[in-house]
Amino acid sequence: MTNHIVLFEPEIPDNTGNIARTCAGTNTVLDLIEPLGFRLDDKHLKRAVLDYGGEVEIRRHDDLRAFLATLPDNAEMYLISKFSSKVYTDVDYTDESKDYYFVFGRETTGLPETFMRQYADRNLRIPMSDRIRAFNLSNSAAIVIFEALRQQGFPHMEKSHHYENDKLKDDYNRPGRYQRNLPKH
Repeated sequence: MTNHIVLFEPEIPDNTGNIARTCAGTNTVLDLIEPLGFRLDDKHLKRAVLDYGGEVEIRRHDDLRAFLATLPDNAEMYLISKFSSKVYTDVDYTDESKDYYFVFGRETTGLPETFMRQYADRNLRIPMSDRIRAFNLSNSAAIVIFEALRQQGFPHMEKSHHYENDKLKDDYNRPGRYQRNLPKH
């Protein structure tokens, strides 16, 4: 089972960089469908990814048709859109024989309408109030991938880690650490 975040013609390098960092931290493949609105050596993209760029598998596709041609037989593809009426948490992502692909559209125009209609039964939405047009792309990708990972039991991820200066363990939270001798009034 492999999870994929797929970005259709992303325009903002910071968003793609943040998503790449999320992919590195979650063992998720990042698929980029061209054309991109930036170059992969863009300084904003690199700043968002920080030093995790080598930790994420990035696959580039010339266009949507080329991407679709790469989908394996076991692929479960979902299109994330505010226009859907089915909520992303209503889907079961736990079949270990499947690879899950979560497709997100351009920041400004979303996914092509014809593509969404072709896969109408695969459209999912993130619930939101009517006060905004949409959530930020990188936030949306994180929301959806973490639901899939939660259902899958966070495979190959640390659920607990011990740090040298662990704020919640050892002597770091010893009594008196945060006490200050303030003058009394």
